[in-house]
Amino acid sequence: MKAELDAIVVGSGPNGLAAAVTLARAGHRVRVYERAGTPGGGAATSELTLPGFRHDVCSAVHPLAFESRFFREFGLTRRVRFAVPELSFAHPLDGGRAALAYRDLERTRDALGADGPAYARLMAPLAARASAIAEFTGATLLRVPRDPVAAVRFGIHALEQGTPLWGARFREDAAPALLTGVAAHSILHQPSIAGSGAGLALAAYGHARGWPIPMGGSQAIVDAMTDDIRAHGGEIVTEHEVRSLRELPRARAVLLDVTPAALIRLAGDRMPPRYRAALERFRYGDGVAKVDFALSEPVPWADPEVRRAGTVHVGGTRAEVAASENAVGRGRLSDRPYVLVSQPSSFDPGRAPAGQHTLWTYTHVPAGSTADREEAVIRQIERFAPGFRDTILASRSRTAVEVARHNPNYVGGDISAGAPSLMQLVRRPTLGPDPWRTPMPGVYLCSASVSPGPGVHGLGGWWAALSALRNEFGTRALPDLSPR
Repeated sequence: MKAELDAIVVGSGPNGLAAAVTLARAGHRVRVYERAGTPGGGAATSELTLPGFRHDVCSAVHPLAFESRFFREFGLTRRVRFAVPELSFAHPLDGGRAALAYRDLERTRDALGADGPAYARLMAPLAARASAIAEFTGATLLRVPRDPVAAVRFGIHALEQGTPLWGARFREDAAPALLTGVAAHSILHQPSIAGSGAGLALAAYGHARGWPIPMGGSQAIVDAMTDDIRAHGGEIVTEHEVRSLRELPRARAVLLDVTPAALIRLAGDRMPPRYRAALERFRYGDGVAKVDFALSEPVPWADPEVRRAGTVHVGGTRAEVAASENAVGRGRLSDRPYVLVSQPSSFDPGRAPAGQHTLWTYTHVPAGSTADREEAVIRQIERFAPGFRDTILASRSRTAVEVARHNPNYVGGDISAGAPSLMQLVRRPTLGPDPWRTPMPGVYLCSASVSPGPGVHGLGGWWAALSALRNEFGTRALPDLSPR
């Protein structure tokens, strides 16, 4: 019997949409199924607090928007306007001080004082090879890197900053805090090799091309991809939850933007026992609790320069951030949590009514936590921005359980869709040169649970689609994804 469709994609997060874009551009009939009312998964934007205040539902700032190979092939910067703050990220410290990471590495060096030269020696070779690092980390780590020098240098620095030797090159507290604030994005033990690797890569992108903020919100990235899918004959069906692979129409390839646990449920007895056992060993990480704020004015940071940062890492010294993150790993909540903060309305005024602002924050919590962290987040921001509480017009807080309820890929609130530990970056979700292809004929995994892992980059979907094109359609040529 002839297949009704060439390819089906289940789930419309950035990876699912990237898979659909790639397959549609290759000339195939593609249909996307999404359980929610709108596509996008974690890359969505909506009014969460008050009318006129547009908040990013999960992702807000996009360090990989310029470095992802999929987005470069797709010509994202020709489709979506971005604001690129001159100050990529900042890290407030007590006493009205702050560590500041400008795109300009020399300016960052000068602002860091005595440790500035040491920081610059660490970051300069990585920033110079930021695209090579993105290529190396943007696929399965079993592939031979195109730039082995960049890979080796990156690995050496990750080893240094991922062990108890991480402070050996520094004498003061600003530079170490700056690095740990970025490494803590990983929701991993501090220090750890995988966490330091994530932090160094993100910091390198911040000094190379900046951390861009999409004008109009993360939804703009999703809209660009959905528009392209439809323009090339693809369909997107929302409010349609797929509960079993058996209920899908016939198709030559099925690509799943879901977690391994969800794949097990969808496949049922179609899944070979050995592969099922491998997926059952996949481990999910700790979660996030998210708080969005509508503000009457900008956050009154004690150091006024912090107001120019696209992203702010709140948590104090390196030791304090590590203590907070490691408490989460032990199943505890910190009284002084690490908080990720962004005020995108400073760079995109359309996100809030004139003179007012949206504030995006989240903090890390143990997996499955039901704790409302709004008050803890407010207290921690107020520590470095006295008077912050008085600027709050409205807020919306979500626990890790509520984050997972909104997006089932975030198991227990884990926005990485699987702990990004070193082992699970190599074995994500299984060990092999083509981890996207499952042993079930025509079935592929294309979520953040598969290589290269978490982040809004579309690479999991792109690599899975390229694998499906090779194995199901006999096509090895890369389809042209550029705007036309």
